Amino acid sequence: MTNHWIDFKNADVILVMGSNPASNHPISMKWVMRAKEKGAKLIVVDPRFTQTASKVDLYAPMRSGTDIAFLGEIINFVLSNELYFREYVGAYTNAASLVSEDFVDSEDL
Repeated sequence: MTNHWIDFKNADVILVMGSNPASNHPISMKWVMRAKEKGAKLIVVDPRFTQTASKVDLYAPMRSGTDIAFLGEIINFVLSNELYFREYVGAYTNAASLVSEDFVDSEDL
């Protein structure tokens, strides 16, 4: 787990993929459940139905080995439908130099 607990606490959606924090990271799961109590959605993507999967809003079982295709489609969906926080991406990531030459930085908006 590389996220800070504050990230969990303030999240709108938490995606758990291929892990089981309810069993393996109980402290992080405490913060995930606090976020759920505040209205966050919990999604688990895993071929196994785990203790964490029993607490979710959406369980997405998938075949082993299809995780990269799944993540690729999520990225495609987010980019195609402009569902990302444009100002954050422009100000706090290197996307402005990677997306395309006509990308407008948030400072220019």
